[in-house]
Amino acid sequence: MKEEVSLSVIVPFYNEENYLKDSIQRLIKEESFSSIIMVNDASTDYSLNIANSLLNIDNRLQLISLEQNNGKGNAIKEALKLVNTSHVIVHDADLEYYPKDITRMFNLLLKHQNNLIIGSRTLNKKNVQNRYLITYLGNKYLTKLFCLVNNCNISDIASCYWLINTEILKSMQISEKGFGIEVEVISKYISKHGNILEIPIDYSGRTYSEGKKIKISDGLNILIKIIKFSKLINHRNYY
Repeated sequence: MKEEVSLSVIVPFYNEENYLKDSIQRLIKEESFSSIIMVNDASTDYSLNIANSLLNIDNRLQLISLEQNNGKGNAIKEALKLVNTSHVIVHDADLEYYPKDITRMFNLLLKHQNNLIIGSRTLNKKNVQNRYLITYLGNKYLTKLFCLVNNCNISDIASCYWLINTEILKSMQISEKGFGIEVEVISKYISKHGNILEIPIDYSGRTYSEGKKIKISDGLNILIKIIKFSKLINHRNYY
């Protein structure tokens, strides 16, 4: 008998007072998931107040508020303590991604339950708006490097949208506290399981003046993480 498939969405946020409400309202319109876990990563603006005000609009909403800002990866690890569904996905609170694509990914998962599903911003040229050429090229060549050192074929290594089995994610010895968590999770999944499917998604990148947080230094950090977690370096079991 197949496991009943259910989905939680983790929403880490830090100083997203201008976008958080709209982001959560987009999510609650979708019916493909059972819970929405918001994680306040010690915001210094009104984000926490907004998150608290949203709790009564949908019974799927939960909130964790962290006292110290330790990054996206750490926020996801904290949220995992509350996840009790079979699968989980992460949704950034900055309106760059579209929750309707989560439903499309979930429908694909129902047919391929033994796979990690990645929402690709570059596959088949979906409706994608990249604001900066340097971030587009950076992701393109970092993805090529990732595929080379891991002997795989993936089109978007830095996508926020990866839908994964909860127990597999919990069993990983996740160490990344920041944006490098995408590279760590996908690297470790490939090492142990290898079954990955991609589906094209829409994407609307925001500008730095609008609050975009990823920087060139984050790209260099991702480069280091690609090597750190690659098959070329790691021959041991990650679990």
